[in-house]
Amino acid sequence: MSLIKDLTCTLCADIFRDPVKLECSHSFCRDCLQAEWAGKPARLCPLCKEISLLRDPPRNLMMKNLCFAFTLGRGQRAPAGCRDLCSLHDEKLKLFCLDHQEPVCLVCRDSEKHAKHSFRPVEEAVQEQRVELQSHLTPLKENLEQLQRVRESCDEAAEHIKVQAQRTEVQIRDQIEKLHRFLQEEEEARISALREEEEQKSRAMREKTESLSESIEALSETVAATEEEFNRSEGTSLLPNYRRAKERVQQRPLLDAPQPPSGALIDEAKHLGNLSYNIWTRMKATVSFSAVTLDPNTAEPHLSVSADLRAVTFGPRQKLPDNPERFEQRHCVVSRDGFSSGAHSWDVEVSGEEFWGLGVLSESVPRKRRTPAGFWGICLCDGSYAAISREVPSKALPVTKLRRVRVRLDWDEGEVSFVDLETNDHIHTFRHTFTEKLFAYICTKNQSPMKILPAEKLPD
Repeated sequence: MSLIKDLTCTLCADIFRDPVKLECSHSFCRDCLQAEWAGKPARLCPLCKEISLLRDPPRNLMMKNLCFAFTLGRGQRAPAGCRDLCSLHDEKLKLFCLDHQEPVCLVCRDSEKHAKHSFRPVEEAVQEQRVELQSHLTPLKENLEQLQRVRESCDEAAEHIKVQAQRTEVQIRDQIEKLHRFLQEEEEARISALREEEEQKSRAMREKTESLSESIEALSETVAATEEEFNRSEGTSLLPNYRRAKERVQQRPLLDAPQPPSGALIDEAKHLGNLSYNIWTRMKATVSFSAVTLDPNTAEPHLSVSADLRAVTFGPRQKLPDNPERFEQRHCVVSRDGFSSGAHSWDVEVSGEEFWGLGVLSESVPRKRRTPAGFWGICLCDGSYAAISREVPSKALPVTKLRRVRVRLDWDEGEVSFVDLETNDHIHTFRHTFTEKLFAYICTKNQSPMKILPAEKLPD
């Protein structure tokens, strides 16, 4: 089908008849092109619209012969301009003129036009042109297969993008939900403390009020009884009751007006002072920060990166898009962000099962083949620890067991060093003049995870 398309005129949608070639390399049937140009002020290529300076474009002999060979090979009658009978002598076209690159009959061979020309049997010429046509088609077929593979890769990548988006959305919602729960619990705790203080101070105020009410009632009764007796007595009749009334009044001592107790009101400053900052400070205690975040898009297909992007494990090979960032020959994953200046450090919890490596590598390190240079690290291989780099010879390390390793990078000073966090002992230091961005890397063939540990304190 693709061959027929290549031999088809785009104007008439048929096999080329007397094909001609424009300066832009596009070919058309001579009659189709002249009909296309008829009555138009400019001669434009019907496909690319490039202006043609030729009123009568030259014949495309190669295309004509390919059409002739194609139609003969299919056992069909050749189209006009490629007929199997000579248009001049109506004789069968048995020969192929190598000088004019066209089929001819026996009468044409003996004519003046073809004097001293070389000829081949038309069947032999057809076979040669078939071979030539096949040689032209081979790279096209290879290119077609390549494009089909790329399209399949694009389809796989599109599906993977959907999976990544769904997985990332779940993680985002989960992380935000944890923060929501923290804020909700913080709100409930602070509201509960406020309600408890309100209850305590309201109860104390009620008790004070009740005590005052009792004193007021008793005093009121004394005043009322004395006034009643005083008002009931007239003249000398007051005298016999005076002593009794006086004793009643004197037995009721005067009460000092109580002052409001200190701290009786709600301590609003305690509940509201720096509220957002205090909540944020408590929230920081529930989260962690890692100086290095692993990029799952770089992980070799045998490696799986954890949901928090801090741990990596080795397992069965996964079907993943072959994106340019992904490692293929090394069981390696690198950090998302690189370092091109300053001092940085991160801690890694290692596993001692089989093989692992960690350190830094250059941005230009190839991802699809063995790493020739541009990395500095330490590794466990065959039960022994070593410092490895293509820039300097490998060096055996005098350590017997590593569990947690700190990697220190000073890009400006050109140093990469490693420290055993269990003993705080220096392991090894590389010195090199760095000229490009460096990324943290982890290589592993262990089923137990290699972990980037949280930083000891959060960044400012």
